[in-house]
Amino acid sequence: MNRTIRRAGAVTLLLVLALLARVTWVQTVHGEALADDSDNRRNAIEEYGQPFGNIVVAGKPVTGSTRAHEGDLAYKRTYTQGPVYAPVTGFASQVRGWTQLEGIYQDVLTGTDDRLKDPLDALTGHQGKPGNVLTTIDPAVQKAGYEALGDKKGAAVAIDPSNGEILGMVSTPSFDPSKISGSGSSDADVWKKLSEDEDQPTLNRAMRQPVPPGSTFKLVVAAAALEDGLYSSVDEKTDSPDPYTLKGTSTVMKNENPSAPCENATLRDALRYSCNNVFAKLATDLGKEKVRAQAEKFGFNDSKQDVPVRAAESSYPKKMDEAQTGLSGIGQYEVTATPLQMAMVTQAIAHGGELVAPHMVSQVQDSGGSTLQDLSDPSSRRVMSEGAARQLRSAMKTVVDEGTGTNAKIPGVDVGGKTGTAQHGVDNSGTPYAWFTSYGENSSGKQVAVAVMVEDSDAARAEVSGNGLAAPIAKRMMEKALD
Repeated sequence: MNRTIRRAGAVTLLLVLALLARVTWVQTVHGEALADDSDNRRNAIEEYGQPFGNIVVAGKPVTGSTRAHEGDLAYKRTYTQGPVYAPVTGFASQVRGWTQLEGIYQDVLTGTDDRLKDPLDALTGHQGKPGNVLTTIDPAVQKAGYEALGDKKGAAVAIDPSNGEILGMVSTPSFDPSKISGSGSSDADVWKKLSEDEDQPTLNRAMRQPVPPGSTFKLVVAAAALEDGLYSSVDEKTDSPDPYTLKGTSTVMKNENPSAPCENATLRDALRYSCNNVFAKLATDLGKEKVRAQAEKFGFNDSKQDVPVRAAESSYPKKMDEAQTGLSGIGQYEVTATPLQMAMVTQAIAHGGELVAPHMVSQVQDSGGSTLQDLSDPSSRRVMSEGAARQLRSAMKTVVDEGTGTNAKIPGVDVGGKTGTAQHGVDNSGTPYAWFTSYGENSSGKQVAVAVMVEDSDAARAEVSGNGLAAPIAKRMMEKALD
């Protein structure tokens, strides 16, 4: 063998050794990162290589799996009553990823969660058998809310005040996640149509769209007034001139019903007739710091509100002058809230001033039904005194029995509520938001709290009201929850 061949052989051997060293280095140091890389197609092939676990409602799965006929992924997700449960489940798409509960519990539902692996799976790196996610949703309440909202654009949330369980979370218009779960051209066409729809059917309005809460926010202001001691009773006369001019301005607060007895009205009557002058004056007298403190106790300004899906932050502004503070007292200016947040306000009032953390998952289980995570014992916090909560429940009952919320009456059930109509658009150019938040309690003591927001409907602008549009929806959900 001549010298040239020996040199070439040595160089080749060195290159082979360098390549082996590089491969060993990559596998040892970067192997885990590469395996977990979102661009690693093998991960998706493995995840979609077997039927998924399910999201379960009242013992029955509302999700499923079927063989995919396009692409390199073996299975795709299916949904039972997809549009009804989409705000709860979210979607699992071969192309567009996972959202809502599907996204949070993706590892459990695909079997890649380490808790699902037996010793052999852990040794070989194979995925385990998929687990299941058990929700707190009551199918009767969910269906009632969906059907009652119908063609309206809006949302509704129902919560059990005693334990924080979310019994219903509805958003309309909705969509069928089954139609975007695959990778075919039809899935792409449906997604394009959904993405271009100005009504945003994939948006979960129940917890991801904060809007002005209007007069439903008066409950927060009333709670602040009672807790502060500004007024000791909902039946004590307030110092509330009618008309009331916002401080530092010439703007006069007008009441929806000019003939309502709102001058120096009690909190009970102010809620009953939804007197703007009373609550604008109350917020100004209390000051923005005290109103904000009470709002934050209920959950406003919380950027990490998880149920376990993260909700958008409901906002009570920090920088306001006295006139703006007055406007905040009637749920305007820059005050925003989701239906979830307003349901939490009523939930706490119904539960004696104690707010139990709302949640829509009770358990996470493996394929055999053993519990991986138990979420049925959430935290709670006191947001107002029991006495103040009792007084507010009484005043809210007056709203339904004799005031602006009569459409929520249920025979044999104590119902309390608060209506709201909030401005929408620049200079109130859009159709107003119609709100209703309420609690119901039957003869056996079972309770439910519901908040409904209707963003748009076929009603004439002059006919938009919380009592006319939102209260009947809340009534139907309360009836099913207390049935």
